[in-house]
Amino acid sequence: MVSISMNCGTQPVRKKPFVSTALFLLLVFLPVIAGAIDKLRIGYGAPSVTMAPLWIAQEGKVFARNNLEVEMLYLESALVQRALIAGEIAFGEMTGALLSAPRLQGADVIMVMGFVDRLLFRLVARGDIKTAAELKGKRFGTSRFGAALDRAARLALPKLGVNPDKDVIFVQIGSEATLLTALLGKSVDATLLQPPRFNKAVEAGMNMLANLEEMKIPFQHTGLVTTQHYVAKNPDISRRVVKSFVDGIHLMRSNPEIAKKAINRHMRLNDERELEETYQLLKRVALIKPYPSLEGIKTILNDLIDQIPAAKTADPKDFVDTRFLEELDKSGYIDRLYR
Repeated sequence: MVSISMNCGTQPVRKKPFVSTALFLLLVFLPVIAGAIDKLRIGYGAPSVTMAPLWIAQEGKVFARNNLEVEMLYLESALVQRALIAGEIAFGEMTGALLSAPRLQGADVIMVMGFVDRLLFRLVARGDIKTAAELKGKRFGTSRFGAALDRAARLALPKLGVNPDKDVIFVQIGSEATLLTALLGKSVDATLLQPPRFNKAVEAGMNMLANLEEMKIPFQHTGLVTTQHYVAKNPDISRRVVKSFVDGIHLMRSNPEIAKKAINRHMRLNDERELEETYQLLKRVALIKPYPSLEGIKTILNDLIDQIPAAKTADPKDFVDTRFLEELDKSGYIDRLYR
């Protein structure tokens, strides 16, 4: 049956279900307001100060504020690289040295942030070795062939008149802590160490022959690496991860207590002086706007030419993807953090 209204020339009014404006907005924006928590794994390869941006962001609950639940995995540096390529972790803190070779060989890895753009190592030798020239014929301790410490040694030694391929015997030892033990135990005659382990070596009577930071060799040290596949599949998560690291670097500068707590938790430093020196080093070298260093990646590529000929014509821009960092930067977000 059809009902027709005939009076006063008015049209029938169809009643609609009532939904309040507040309820409508809540329903529309609930996913944004509530924010589903996304879980992911981030690996790091050494208890080194250059890895601290990850620790500080976790310690300060920065990831949680960006609706991320991060599981940190401490793996040997080469395993971080392999786990990332295999898809077992979403991101990894690693150096440009560990990024470049697999990328040249076809691996789907890309650096989205670069936290430190210089070498922080010191060349340290036994107490009876006074000059770099005396290293000839000696055993030189390295971490792992192809890793950042190994690349750094091969870049620095020629500047000191030492041919890394002919004048010294490289011995693969392991982590910096193991290298320090090997040096003190005279299993090797020289090595590279970063503060604070460098300080321990000097206090034990070892000699510093060179400060690689003062050599000003462009080098992409630790950065944040992922895969292009992951970014394409998870752009929103990737964006929030990058923001979390930017926030974490700001937290490191604005809240020394949280930063030092995170550093000490993972590096297990012995005293307050060591902790303060390590914190001040990080504060000095960690980039506020952590763009990967194209010049630093080029240095690494040049060093790889003999091993991987494709490195000669490779463009450093193909090794980075800074779209999310650029978004934050162009929006003025990073600048506002420091006002």
